[in-house]
Amino acid sequence: MSWKENYQEWIKCETLEKRVRDDLEKNKENLKALEEAFYAPLEFGTAGMRGILGAGINRMNIYTVRQATEGLALFVDSLGEEAKKQGVAIAFDSRHQSPEFGLEAARVLANHGIKAYLFESLRPTPELSFAVRDLNCVAGIMITASHNPAEYNGYKVYGADGGQMPPKEAAALTTLVRSVEKPLEIEVASHSEATPSPFITVIGEEMDMRYLEKLKSITMNQTLVEEFGKNLKLVFTPLHGTGKMIGERALKQAGFEKFVVEPEQGVVDPDFSTVASPNPEEYAAFEYAIRLGKKEEADLLVATDPDADRLGAAVRLPDGSYQILTGNQIGAILIHYILTTKKEQGQLPTNGAVVKSIVSSDFSAEICRDFDVEMMNVLTGFKFIAEKIETFEKTNSHEFLFGFEESYGYLVKSFVRDKDAIQALVLLSEVAAYYKSQNKTLFDGLQDLFKTYGYFDEKTISVTMPGIEGTQKIKELMAKSRTERFESFGGMKVVSTEDFLSQKRISFKGDVSGIDLPQADVLKYTLEDGSWVAIRPSGTEPKIKFYIGAKSDSSAEVAEKINKIEETIQELIK
Repeated sequence: MSWKENYQEWIKCETLEKRVRDDLEKNKENLKALEEAFYAPLEFGTAGMRGILGAGINRMNIYTVRQATEGLALFVDSLGEEAKKQGVAIAFDSRHQSPEFGLEAARVLANHGIKAYLFESLRPTPELSFAVRDLNCVAGIMITASHNPAEYNGYKVYGADGGQMPPKEAAALTTLVRSVEKPLEIEVASHSEATPSPFITVIGEEMDMRYLEKLKSITMNQTLVEEFGKNLKLVFTPLHGTGKMIGERALKQAGFEKFVVEPEQGVVDPDFSTVASPNPEEYAAFEYAIRLGKKEEADLLVATDPDADRLGAAVRLPDGSYQILTGNQIGAILIHYILTTKKEQGQLPTNGAVVKSIVSSDFSAEICRDFDVEMMNVLTGFKFIAEKIETFEKTNSHEFLFGFEESYGYLVKSFVRDKDAIQALVLLSEVAAYYKSQNKTLFDGLQDLFKTYGYFDEKTISVTMPGIEGTQKIKELMAKSRTERFESFGGMKVVSTEDFLSQKRISFKGDVSGIDLPQADVLKYTLEDGSWVAIRPSGTEPKIKFYIGAKSDSSAEVAEKINKIEETIQELIK
């Protein structure tokens, strides 16, 4: 059907939700906006779906949420009656319409006779992952658009292990979702205080307590925390999201007493009124925390994104200013502390493994080599780290020690199978206390690591290409990158090219070998000095991303390498 035919179906629907009808009315003269909203269904991929709120098949609304959930219900139906009894856990964050979307998902499942465990109010993504495992559910749904701007919302699906569905299961689910062609006609069960559905159970505080109990195991040296953590000055901003309710309790439980929650950003606000984007990767997200940090003379500033799966941090410098740490630097600091502490306690396993994404820094790999711990690389997407953990448990081949992605996602303990900013919040605070016990700051600790392992630096260039034209431009840019075979970046020769779509590694001599990872639309280039460049379209946003990694003997030299490589990339983007 054409976009105009899709539009006519919606405009003629007599039972259309008022919010959706109002949006159609608002845009009735804007043909470009209507085409964007109705030209194609909102893409449902391996990471679920994410989009702008509004009317249309290419927007987030109760009908596209019902459509996605109908596909999930068909998937659960195919697994049999026992799976339907196991049920699906559902959580949602602080965004516009998140509570409504959570309830709509539960009503679709209930209509199929599938048990739904719906959180009473907003909860972090990691707690949803935990709940799936704790309740022995067959799947989970998280209503969130992570760190996207306020006009977005999204829908993520989790498997029975508490991780986002791996490729095979996700592909089967995606096929079922796409087979549901009439989102306006999907039936839902009634559910209200007056007529509660027997298939919908509301959960809340009891699950919080069970998750908090597990968080006690994150602390590695309780004596250290009791002696130095209680005086650690910490500023925590949840950026108007879900992090405050659990993060605050987790810090108190661990023994951190002198922390303050940034008051303006501690308020749940779906408009994220104090930030352009609630993304802890961006310096602007720390503006309020830095202002409060200077007033409090805080040792550490930490920020969680709206669904509290990502954690950013800023450390105090000798002059009283603050430096934002990169995701790779936080990962390296946490890994070094974990391995150092386990070694001191005689608990470092001989089969220990750390898992990271292929676009994350080699800094952490260098640290792991020093401790004789295996570093494993997986494709971007925390579901691949969760898959590794599942394999470790089934085969007893390795003991999971830590998992991370450069995009500020960390997992310390496997009772959660996705990024967990609450775990990272507790452990990073402990690491700050560790350095405080040596009269050092986290900044000092990072400099010590650089002196020991070399100066590593990375940069991500994210280019937004929205709409129909943007989608096509991204495809063309990836195709061009494959056909034109880059010979150098920043004046440094490419010594090998990895194409994760064809699963081939090609050396500069032309030798070809295979890549033992699933297919993915990613290109990675290794340069003659060990620097690297990776290119990949985002799986959840209209963006193409370029990743740069480099190492040198000084911070100035590594920064110069990054700048030269970026110049080549900017020429490519033009």
